[in-house]
Amino acid sequence: IFFRPLERPMPATMYNTMQPEAPVVQHSTPTWIPILALCGIGAVVGSVVFKVSPATYASELRAALPHSSAVRSPALRTLGGTRWIKSPVGSVGEQGYPALPLNQALSSTRMVGSVAPAAQPASLQLPTLVAASMIGMAVAAFAWLRRRPAAAYNAGMGPSPVAMVAVSGERHVEDRDIKHSGLSTHHSARRTRRYSTATAEAPSSNPLLIQTGLPKFGAIEADNVEPAVKQLLESLQADFDKLEARAETASGQDAYKETVEGMEVIGAPLEYAWGVVSHLLGVKNSEELRNAHQAMQPQVITTMQKLGQSVPVYRVMQALKEDAAAWGALEEAQQRIVESSLRSMKHAGVGLEGEELEAFNKIALELAELSTKFSNNVLDSTKAFAMTITDKADLEGLPDTALGLAAQTAKAKGHESATAEAGPWVLTLDIPSYLPAMQHLKNRDLREQLYRAYVTRASAGDTDNSPIITRTLQLKKQRAQMLGYKTHAEYSLASKMAGSVEEVDELSELLRTASFEAAKKELAAVQAYAQKNGFEGDLALWDVTYWAERQKEELYAFTQEELRPYFSLPAVLDGLFGLCERIFDVKIVPADGEAEVWHPDVRYFKIYDGDEHIAGFYLDPYSRPENKRGGAWMGVCQGKSQVLDRKPVAYLTCNGSPPVGDVPSLMTFSEVETLFHETGHGLQHMLTRVPYGEAAGISNVEWDAVELPSQFMENWCYDRPTLYGFAKHYSTGEPLPEDLFEKLKAQKNYNAGMQMIRQTLFQAIDIELHHRYDPDDAAGPSPFDVYQKLAVNYSVTPPLPEDRFLCSFGHIFAGGYSAGYYSYKWAEVMSADAFAAFEEAGLDDEEAVRAVGRRFRDTVLALGGGKHPAEVYREFRGRDPSPEAAPAALGAGVEAVLRGKGREAGARGAAAGGRPLAVVEAAAAG
Repeated sequence: IFFRPLERPMPATMYNTMQPEAPVVQHSTPTWIPILALCGIGAVVGSVVFKVSPATYASELRAALPHSSAVRSPALRTLGGTRWIKSPVGSVGEQGYPALPLNQALSSTRMVGSVAPAAQPASLQLPTLVAASMIGMAVAAFAWLRRRPAAAYNAGMGPSPVAMVAVSGERHVEDRDIKHSGLSTHHSARRTRRYSTATAEAPSSNPLLIQTGLPKFGAIEADNVEPAVKQLLESLQADFDKLEARAETASGQDAYKETVEGMEVIGAPLEYAWGVVSHLLGVKNSEELRNAHQAMQPQVITTMQKLGQSVPVYRVMQALKEDAAAWGALEEAQQRIVESSLRSMKHAGVGLEGEELEAFNKIALELAELSTKFSNNVLDSTKAFAMTITDKADLEGLPDTALGLAAQTAKAKGHESATAEAGPWVLTLDIPSYLPAMQHLKNRDLREQLYRAYVTRASAGDTDNSPIITRTLQLKKQRAQMLGYKTHAEYSLASKMAGSVEEVDELSELLRTASFEAAKKELAAVQAYAQKNGFEGDLALWDVTYWAERQKEELYAFTQEELRPYFSLPAVLDGLFGLCERIFDVKIVPADGEAEVWHPDVRYFKIYDGDEHIAGFYLDPYSRPENKRGGAWMGVCQGKSQVLDRKPVAYLTCNGSPPVGDVPSLMTFSEVETLFHETGHGLQHMLTRVPYGEAAGISNVEWDAVELPSQFMENWCYDRPTLYGFAKHYSTGEPLPEDLFEKLKAQKNYNAGMQMIRQTLFQAIDIELHHRYDPDDAAGPSPFDVYQKLAVNYSVTPPLPEDRFLCSFGHIFAGGYSAGYYSYKWAEVMSADAFAAFEEAGLDDEEAVRAVGRRFRDTVLALGGGKHPAEVYREFRGRDPSPEAAPAALGAGVEAVLRGKGREAGARGAAAGGRPLAVVEAAAAG
């Protein structure tokens, strides 16, 4: 939502652009002047040459043109290099508005030949057709100008980045993430133009100001940032001053248009430019880009705080809510937008004044700077570590794929002769390198070095995040108290499904109780297995992963490396896209070359519903530890918006295993699940049908429910038709052996207790630090002391005394998960129950699967933030979520919380119902 306060620098966000089908250039509003002048000159010349009156000349031209109208000529369609004219009234094809190349048009022999009637006298043909060309272009240009979307009018103006949030999930601490900005509205092109008067200026060569089409990643440089953002801030401020003046006199339906819609329109250009910069910080980080971002961030945050604190806008929206007639005329999605906007403006400090407001704004600015610094420190510390190995004996046990990657990394670091067979090899803390080493390296000393380096990232020297953690906690506490909350956790939960800290604590304790004893038994089994196979003493933290992998291999008689050849990225994508077509009735097709990218590995795809192009997405699949942050996330490039005439476009970013030599990327099964997970987020963003940008896709969805589509998609990795749609050997094409598929399913819940308790520890420390911990008590414990204390009850493998995991816990210190990490487990029960709907229908019944899939698309994926998640889920399932479909430990714990002690759905939590708490607790204890 536009008015949400900024607690972090805005990440890769919605870019308010149109997606082109051909190269585009920027045009300013007066484009029609030279076109009409050219046509006028042509008419005068024609009249003089033929010595006829203008009326007679016009009649000659009319006869020379095709009967149906010039705009229907196939030849004229070629002028822009694509299908930019489709009918006599000048409708545009799909997305994008290619430039009108006048020089090409006037010299087009193809056009001349197709327009001229065969019976026309040769003496009249050339001049007549030149003039006809001019008039044809004028007609096309007129239609083009009339139908240009808001994004075209706004080229060169700046967006207002709204609350940009990051949602993340994790498999290895930094695995999943959604980057999102919630600014949107609905508007007509005519009204949009009205808001954009400050930006009618000459075309710019700055790629951040060329906002027709997708981002110009091939041309964007760090030097573009400062001049572009300064210009956009000036435009935004000028437009906002006018909007405030209009808002003070607005009432009824006009109040919604002047505030919600108006704010979206004037904010779009800055959001575009700043979003591109923030996205590149995550995927193409550099010192120059950091400096440019750091230089402009204070001005961006200051401007956005001012907009979110507009008293005139707040009063108008509050009056709208109190006007029964006007409020009743709004759709449910619009009402939710207004309500959440009012709440977000309160959180932005609209009710503060004087010195208190000044202090509040300083907090917002400092929090944004700290968040950026935190992320950069994690990236730098991860990048700084490199372990060079020259003796292959030290790498005994490491699979061939990992050896190949280690040699490739060594070559990138200057060892030009490095090979997988002869080395040297370089191991890093990037997950595709780190995890295989911890799972397979027999050399215990190397595992210990890697482990200690990993859990102490960003905890020393210039990249030390320790002081940033303390300061961030202090500032969030101060901000919450200035707004009337006791703690940051209460502030955060005010906009989530969970109604109170107590409910989240209840969830954590029930999950802990249900999984702790199971985790202890699992660890004991790994210990016994290790001792049986010659290990002496107690397992250390760097031993558990290694021996658990050996035990799993023996229990299920296969290794993860055996699976890799069957999971090449190209094949997995084919299977994933086939699943989307099968259950959601959409086609995903490659569109490489139609969008500029920031790295050669990045691809672009389009989504079609029938013949209609409805969305697109970038896929950045591989790790690049030198300049790309770890984890995986779905980022919002641009959101669906009726007022801006936009189609949704997403970023799907992973850090998977890259290709090695001529061998394609061979994925681990975990990487396959991660790709499906992020695609689930992307589908909710891209398949939305809500026309209002601030409630479309993931916008305005309560954070507790945003992980439902992503975790739902993971279930399909174990569905036989889905898996066999892509599990083919990359070199032979042979399908995955049947016995491997059965073993893969059997090991799904291996050591589930230890996995559960680990996630529960993360959500518990999140709430503890943001609710009960006092960061202002200099004599009290540190955040790391709190973590150690909690681990006693929430971990069966206590962390090292020097463990500094919190220094890389970007979810809560540099993302949108502060006091919200519990969302993963909260949403997991819904995702399991959602997949159960397909199982109940019969996974072998193709017609039934398609029917349930369409229903899931029409509700969960389509309705976005336009309805409360509990209501959306009921429309899909016909009832509230049931924990019976979830794993036993999870189901028992979440049911009590979802039960909500009788709270009504649509308020702040799920609906009432379910078994008595005593039964739930008994089940959890069992």
